[in-house]
Order: sequence, then C-alpha cells, then structure tokens
Amino acid sequence: MQAVQNKQRLAALTLAALGVVYGDIGTSPLYSIKEVFGGAHHPVPITPENVLGILSLFLWSLFIVVTLKYVSFVMRANNKGEGGIIALMTLALDRGTPGTWQQKLLLMLGLFGAALFYGDGVITPAISVLSAVEGLEIVTPAFKPYILPISLVVLIALFLFQRRGTATVGALFGPVMLIWFAVLAALGALAIVDNPSVLAAINPLHAFRFLTSNSLLGFFALGAVVLCITGAEALYADMGHFGAKPIQYAWLGYVMPALFINYLGQGALLLADPSAIENPFYLLAPEWARYPLVILATVATVIASQAVISGAFSITQQAIQLGYTPRLEIQHTSEKEIGQIYLPAINWLLLIAIIALVLEFRSSSNLAAAYGIAVTGTMLITNLLAIAVAVRLWKWKPARAILGALPFICIDLAFFLANSVKIPDGGWFPLAFGLAIFILLTTWKRGRELLSRRLADEAMALTSFASNIAENGIERVPGTAVFLTTNPGNVPHALLHSLKHFKTLHEQVVILSVQVFAVPYVPDVDRVAVKPLHGNFSQVTVQYGFKDEPDIPAALLMCAEAGLQLDFMDTSFFLGRETLIPKLGSEMAYWRELLFIALFRNAGSATAFFRIPSNRVVELGSQVVL
Repeated sequence: MQAVQNKQRLAALTLAALGVVYGDIGTSPLYSIKEVFGGAHHPVPITPENVLGILSLFLWSLFIVVTLKYVSFVMRANNKGEGGIIALMTLALDRGTPGTWQQKLLLMLGLFGAALFYGDGVITPAISVLSAVEGLEIVTPAFKPYILPISLVVLIALFLFQRRGTATVGALFGPVMLIWFAVLAALGALAIVDNPSVLAAINPLHAFRFLTSNSLLGFFALGAVVLCITGAEALYADMGHFGAKPIQYAWLGYVMPALFINYLGQGALLLADPSAIENPFYLLAPEWARYPLVILATVATVIASQAVISGAFSITQQAIQLGYTPRLEIQHTSEKEIGQIYLPAINWLLLIAIIALVLEFRSSSNLAAAYGIAVTGTMLITNLLAIAVAVRLWKWKPARAILGALPFICIDLAFFLANSVKIPDGGWFPLAFGLAIFILLTTWKRGRELLSRRLADEAMALTSFASNIAENGIERVPGTAVFLTTNPGNVPHALLHSLKHFKTLHEQVVILSVQVFAVPYVPDVDRVAVKPLHGNFSQVTVQYGFKDEPDIPAALLMCAEAGLQLDFMDTSFFLGRETLIPKLGSEMAYWRELLFIALFRNAGSATAFFRIPSNRVVELGSQVVL
C-alpha cells in the first residue's frame, strides 16, 4: 500500500514539476529557430547544410548541457535536496577556511550568479509571452497594434496569480504542459514525415562541420543557439519545490523527446519552404489550428515565466536566511510541501521591471539579444562552484574535478562569448540589472558585518555580567524577559538600556540568538540549545536551516525539555532598534553606507519575521555610528 502511495505521489509531483519547472525550456521552440535563421543579429543563410548543422547544435546542446550537466551532474550537488546557485555556493563555502581569498572569490561568484538569475527572472516572462502573442500576427496582421497591450495584460495576470502558490499553480499548469509537449511532438512529427532527411541532424558531425566551415558566422550563431537551453538553471533552482526524481523523470521521459521532435520538425519545414522563417513554429500548424495554438502557447509561456519566478522566490528566501538580503515577508503557500513560498515584495519588483522591459524592447527579437548573457553567465558560474563542491565535499582531486567540468565550461564559455557581442544591442540590461542586485547583496552583507563589529566593540561579556547581577542584588520583578541578540556571548544593548531606564530586571532573563546553518533544514531535536548562567540568566540558541520557517515562540516551547519553563502570558520580548549614522572615512564607502542605512530602515520587522506576538514586544532604540 505504501509503495502504491509513493508512486502516486511521485507521479503527482512529476506532473506538477512539468507545469512549474519546464515551462521556460519548453517554450524555447517559439523563438529559437526563428532567431538563428531570421533574427536581426547575424542570421544564418537557410541552406540544407546550415539547417542540419544548426539542428545538430540544438540537439546536442540540449543533451550535453541539460541532460549530462544539470540532470545527471549538477543536481547531485544539492544541499540536502535544495538546489539553486545560493545552495550550491553554501556547499562550496561550508568546507573552506573563512576569510581566505578562495572563500571570498566563491562568495562573489555565487552572489553575482544569483544576481544574474534575477535578470533571467525579468527577461524570461517578457520574451516568452511576447513570442507567443506575436503569433497573432501570423493569423492576421490586424492584431499587430494589440501585441504589446495583450502581452502586458497576460503578464500582470500572471503576477497577480502568484499569491496562490506553486502547489496550486503546478496542479493547474501540469496538465496544460502535458498537452503542450504532446502538441510540440505532434507538430514536429508531421513535418518530419514529409521530410525525413532532417533526422540526419542527430549526427553530431553536422554540428562540427557547420562550426568549422562557418567559423565567424558559426560563432555568432551560438548566441542564438543558446536560446534552446534557457530554463536549465531554473530547473536546478526549483529542485527544492519538487525533488530531483520528478524533475529527472519528466525531462528524460517526456520533455526532451518532445523538444527534439519539434526542433527537427521546424528544420524539416525550413528545408521544404525557406520562407517559413517568418515564424517556423506557428507555420508548422495547419491554418485552422493557429488560433488555438496561439492560446495554448500563451498559456504555456505564462507557465514558462513561473519557473524563474518561483526560482527567484526560493533564492531570495535562502539569501534572507543566510544574511545576504534584508528581511522580507515570506508567505508559505502549502501546508504539505515545505519550500512552496510567495514573496510579495519580489513579486511586485519583478513585475515592474518586466513591464519596463517590454515597453523598452517591444518585441521578442529585440529581447533575444538581452537573454543569452544572463543565462550563460549563471551557467558558467554554476560550473565553477560545482568544481569547488566536487573538490571540497566529494573529495575529488582538483585535476579530476577540473577535467570533468572542462567540457561544460568550454561550451558555456563559447555561448557566453557569442552573446557578449550583443551587449550594445540589449545584452547590457541583464549585466546592469545583475550588477545592481550584486551591489545590494554585497552591501547588505558588508553592512551587517560592520554593524555587528560596532556593537561588539561596545558590548560587555555576558557571563561576567550575569555573575555581577547575581552578586549586586539588582531588584528583580516577576516574569520573563527575552532579549534577542546577534551576538550571544555579549550583553544585548536592549538589556543595558532596560536596566538603565527601569533600574530592575525580570526574575528570569533569556538571552536568545538565532543561528542559521548552511543546510536547508535543521531537525526539531536540534532546534534549541539552552545554557544556564548565574543570576537566573539563560543563554538560548535557536538553530535553523536556510529553508526553515523561523518561529521563535514555537522554538522556546521546546526549551522545556532542557529545564527552561516559560509562561508566554508572563513573557516580554525586548528587541533593539538601532538608528544608524554614516561616517566619512569608515571601512565602507560612504555611498554604500547610505545604501545600507536605507536598506536597514526598510527591512522587514523582526517581530513579524520571527512570528513574535506584537503585543509582547518592547523595542529599545540606540544610535550606532558606522
């Protein structure tokens, strides 16, 4: 019975993964072939040799980059089931020596890769939805003035739907994507039947001949070929939502074969009718089927956007817990599946950026120039972090790890360099957007370190303070006071201010700190650590993983097993609220100090983030000069 239930759950997760994870890569046929042969940037002449060469590049890129690299190799480098570039970075950093140049380099690479992923999260919805709606022009040119308004309405509706969560989205979108990939395969198969010679593209020699006989053009063509593998990074980032097996089964058993057949079908159509480059995807379908196909494609591109949106949510949650971004509101959208979340602030910021992008670039062809840089940059960084994980965690010899990753590095580097020539035509956007996010991430991390150091410089040791309190007979009042602090070894500033103003202390004092480990989840048995001190003081450490949902009251209830009894009706929580003052000549540039102070002021409330009852909270302010 259990085995049957496990199979049913696996099937359900595989279908949901099909809906959420594979929308991005599954809608690449809408624009990839068109961009290679008919795009504005170095279009490839349509000849039988070139068509077979490009198709071969498509098929082998999908097989090598997605199947071998991501599905077979990179997904093994997961942090206890959690994927994405932040999870990969924490794995790489976990086994290193803090403060070394290697650690700093890996940290910078990981944060910049995450920043580029956000750029991908902006471009993917824009190019996917635009490319689908542009199919209306094939039906009738009368729709051309309405392409942008329809695209914007679809995108806004998608982001309004996010609050329902990936569980609802996956259940709705899974069956749609099941139909989508079946349609891809059916359309491709019909064209292949008419021109079966296109199957020769399976031979990788055609790709090799194309690249060697068209050296410069072949290099430029890689900038468009890469469009067929966009979405592979989202596949890895969404791993924590569904697990590795459902994602792997869906790819190998359904998605990859459908993509292969459709790309071959588009190639067969171009061999028969080169004028079909106007829109080879839609022209695969008979005229009567194009209206329904536009509707299906539009729904599929909405799903394509979901992969990177949910991936952005997941990466942001990890970054918050690890201290790389300010606290933001996180809503858990499923009672059964951990990791299915919604972040309102990220949702609306992405939507604003996407609307601006659509209004600026106005067509999928213009956006294609911007797309490749974000994707290939993230993929290249993933390779480097995976090498570090293989050496540090899996204990591979450095030479073996580098040689194993070298083919993937060469491929991703070739794609990246081919896209770099498009920087003036739109490739600047993901770089600029990624750089802005990178500055925010590093400024927050550096600012928090500087603030902690300033507070530590003025702090007193907790153990000696507790002993002195016990000896000096400070008046104690009934109840329990919980003081939150980031430095458990020192006396919290809020405690000193409380003592200064009220001249008393509560009968029971708890110094509470939260520690986040570089693992997704910490089991409940390890959630709290309690250390009794003199003077009825207790030092409590609450331990979370970077995917755990912080809940301080629930964690404190677990302290009873360690002998620390708390009556929440008689407990007050004391939080420090620092007012930061910038300082010229500090350890951080003045403009970054101002940026950090702005982020600090607008960070989410610790009360809400840690689920502390607001009517039990007392905040005590202090000024800190950075």
